[in-house]
Amino acid sequence: MKYVILVPDGAADYPVDELDGRTPLQAASTPTMDRLAREGSGGLVQMIPDSRHPGSDVGNLEIFGYDSTRHYTGRAPLEAVSMGIDLSHGAIAYRCNLIYQDGDKLMDYSAGHVTTEEARELIEEVDTRLGTEQIRFFPGVSYRHIMRFQGGPEGLEEYPPHDIMGESASAHLPRGERQEEIRALMERAKPILKASETNKKRLAAGQVPANAIWLWGAGRALTLESVQQRYGLQAGVISAVDLIRGIGTCAGYEVIDVPGVTGYLDTNYEGKAQYALDALRNGKDLLYVHVEAPDEAGHNADIEGKVQAIEDFDSRVAAPILEGLMGIGEPGRILMTPDHRTPLAIRTHTREPVPFVLWGEGVGTDEMDVYAEDAAEAGGLFPQAGHELIEALVRGPQTIDN
Repeated sequence: MKYVILVPDGAADYPVDELDGRTPLQAASTPTMDRLAREGSGGLVQMIPDSRHPGSDVGNLEIFGYDSTRHYTGRAPLEAVSMGIDLSHGAIAYRCNLIYQDGDKLMDYSAGHVTTEEARELIEEVDTRLGTEQIRFFPGVSYRHIMRFQGGPEGLEEYPPHDIMGESASAHLPRGERQEEIRALMERAKPILKASETNKKRLAAGQVPANAIWLWGAGRALTLESVQQRYGLQAGVISAVDLIRGIGTCAGYEVIDVPGVTGYLDTNYEGKAQYALDALRNGKDLLYVHVEAPDEAGHNADIEGKVQAIEDFDSRVAAPILEGLMGIGEPGRILMTPDHRTPLAIRTHTREPVPFVLWGEGVGTDEMDVYAEDAAEAGGLFPQAGHELIEALVRGPQTIDN
């Protein structure tokens, strides 16, 4: 049996006036996603437990099959694992966003989606100036980076920067024991970034500067039971996002690098589908294929972009994977679900239930005829938590207690 998990990150939403009262999933042309819903079974699942913040870290950890109320230490350590950063001996990892701040207002959590090349220059300069034997900064992809603090503070009250765009930065600084150490690093980085040649070039080109860092998502290293131990499967993960790659690494998935993936609307959709199918043909049993673009469009309140991201996911990822899976010569199943909602109206994640669908060998049909939030209410599967879905994928839908 071959298995595929398809994750259109943040695709679920609320009705939008500009879309005639429809959600982006309802407004988008999604023949393949609708086919999976029509030929399979699905429903709604509350992916984010009440006790957890509604983030991609929690949502994807659940989709990978781990109860986030038990298996969660923070967002940053998951990304650090993907980047090969050593978190032994009491090291604490912090997510380090490059942001654009206008006065006291946090205006853009991504500094205008600063390029990976520009960001590397900026983070390396910050590390050169602020790094010590205990503190190091590591460049990642676009605006997403990591700070490692040996023996650093944890348990702080922190705010994801995409949750507070347009609001006061000083009112949302980390709070808690030893908060002054993290706040001081954020403040000391500002003049370094302002004086950088990279930001001078961005300003000259009419782009917003990456003129501050935002530290959040702190935690220690996470240990998980692997997918091989749990199910005896050889698995791979495809994503542009270090967070997803990090969860996969912790869970024993091989990270499959695809050229040209960006985590945004210009990502290499076709490459993700082709590399996933190649991996399945070459011995992998399970592929986790994640696309970040719908989520980014939601954070940017980009209605047209979100609809386009969903349509691209359908035609350039879901369609070729479905066709290829049927041609492999082995039975197969597909699980498709977002990790959370990212409503355009509020530009951040929410915990409301998301639509999911299970398709393939041994899966019956129900009354869910298209893939959308309202249609999923007619689904025939009623999981109590997101981490139950992988059991239904691998062992069959009968594992969900209806």
